[in-house]
Order: sequence, then structure tokens, then C-alpha cells
Amino acid sequence: MEPIIRERFNDEILADARERYGIAADQIHLLDGFESFMFEFVKDGDAFILRLGHGRRRTPDLVHGEVDWINYLADGGAGVARAVLSPNGELVELIPDGQDDYFLATAFVKAQGRPVWQTEQWNETFFGTYGRLLGRIHHLSKSYQPAHSAWQRPPWDAPANLIAHETLQQEGGLVSRHYLDVLAHLQALPRTPDAYGMIHQDAHTGNLFVDEDGRITLFDFDDCVYGHFAYDLAMVLFYAVANHADPDAFAAVFWRAFWRGYQMENQLDPAWLREIAPFMKLREIELYTILMRDYGPENLEHDSWATRYLNGRLQRIEQNVPVVDEAAFLTNEGNL
Repeated sequence: MEPIIRERFNDEILADARERYGIAADQIHLLDGFESFMFEFVKDGDAFILRLGHGRRRTPDLVHGEVDWINYLADGGAGVARAVLSPNGELVELIPDGQDDYFLATAFVKAQGRPVWQTEQWNETFFGTYGRLLGRIHHLSKSYQPAHSAWQRPPWDAPANLIAHETLQQEGGLVSRHYLDVLAHLQALPRTPDAYGMIHQDAHTGNLFVDEDGRITLFDFDDCVYGHFAYDLAMVLFYAVANHADPDAFAAVFWRAFWRGYQMENQLDPAWLREIAPFMKLREIELYTILMRDYGPENLEHDSWATRYLNGRLQRIEQNVPVVDEAAFLTNEGNL
């Protein structure tokens, strides 16, 4: 979070947000403050999430576009955490920050269950359900239109979304060359309605809960964009294998069940599976660059996941080694 945003947040901002949503002072607590201030609260016996973001990061139109799409997906039967109206009938409440800007308050139904790694459900049944969820989202995305044209979210390759572009352009070298090559390839892909639409863009397991019955609820749509469905699939597979001891073997097991579930909800031309590898490479390079830029080697010992991710990563990127062998996800059902 930008220091200036953290500095502008205070008890008065939170009190204003509580008043707008009718939340008792003893029924709310802070969960996280990484990109936005995230709170859990209870009202009338039900649990909700309150997010307080800032106008410096997202405009009201962008946030309206996010929650409009979330509720469209919820109405279509997708397992997502629905946005709820304030007592004033607003999905987005603007709260002045005293500096000619504002915080944006949005509330969501709290997802049922818990992270999958806290359960014993990390198995092929879960992978299939996971695939069905992404398939349902992509199927619904094909017919989605924002309620207002001003609420349209940006494309995946808008400058603000290319999070490592400026850094890599300045650095040069092999990493930059591979990044620019894969970016040019992906930007040249056709953007047809059968394969391109609104996507989550960050649908890894850190952004979902699973309940005791195996139902998955996806949340944190803050980064949703217009993009290729293959990009969404690539992000899921990338984070599933990123630090796995044997990524190729695990990817084959994961993908077989995931793709079977996906095809139950959405039909995507198997030719698009060829683009999963370059989309994963894009994410690999971006994540490597951001971790090195924002943390630096001296601070990475405090993050074991990041340390493991970076181990040997530069050499893999410079040698253009695939994140996983394509054979792992070009399955019998999707071979060309």
C-alpha cells in the first residue's frame, strides 16, 4: 500500500464507513492492510467483508465495474463472493479523506469455508470443481455487458496492468528481451468473443475458500480485466506449480482433472491451450521482477515462498525454460 494512503486512513474514516453500513463498533475487526484495508464484520448474525480502498488506486467507475461483474457472475450461478448494498442502496460508498480525495468502501458476503491448504481437499475432486468454477465464469463472461459504459474495466495489457514493464524496459538484458518477446506475441493474439472477455486474472488458491462440502467461493476481483480466457487458466496453473518439487508431474495430474471440470461449463477451442505456456512465462518474469524490485535479496529471507520461488529462477528465465512442459496440459482432450 502506498504510504500516503496509509497515512490518510484514521479512526474517523473507519467510523464513517461503519455508519454507512450500520456496523456496530464491537462487530468489526481488521484482517489485512496490504493493498486495501480489509475488515470482517458481523451484522444481523451474518458475516461480511468490508474493503476500504482509495481513489489514488482505483476510481469509483473501476470499482463499480468490478462489483457489477461480480454480482453478474453470482446471479449466473458462479461461486463468487457477492457484493452487497449499503443501507443507502449503494454498492460503492465514497468517504472523503480530508485531502480532496476519498476512500471507497465496498462490502461483500464473506466466503464460506477456509483456504484449501487448511483442509484435506487438495485432490483431483477439488481440481475438477476448481475447473468448473473457471469454466462457469468464462461462459458467463461471453455475454456480460457492464450496466454502465463508464464502468468498463481495462484490457489486460493496459499500461497500468503491465506491472513490470517500465522496470524491465529500463534494465535491458536477457530477462527484458524474453519479456518483450512474449508480450509482443500475446498482444498479437486475436481477441474474439469465444476466447476473450472479462477474467479474474488472479484466481489462485489464495483467493478462494472451500467449504466442508467441497464448494468453492472465489473472491478478490480487484484485478479483474478484459483478457484471454487462456490467461486466466495460465494464472491458475502457474501458481499451482510455482514452487512444486516436480512441477511437470503435478501439472499433469492437476490439469487433467481441472480441464475436465472446465469443459463441463465452457467450450474453449483446444488450440488456445498452446497459449498457456507464454502466459505463464509472462507471469514468471513479472513476478520475478517485482519480487526483486520491491523486496531485494536482503529482505527475502523473511518470505519463504518468495525465497523458494526465486531459487534458480533467473537462470530459468534467461535460458527461456518453460514453467512446465507443454505435454502436462496438452491433454488427450485438448491435443492439437
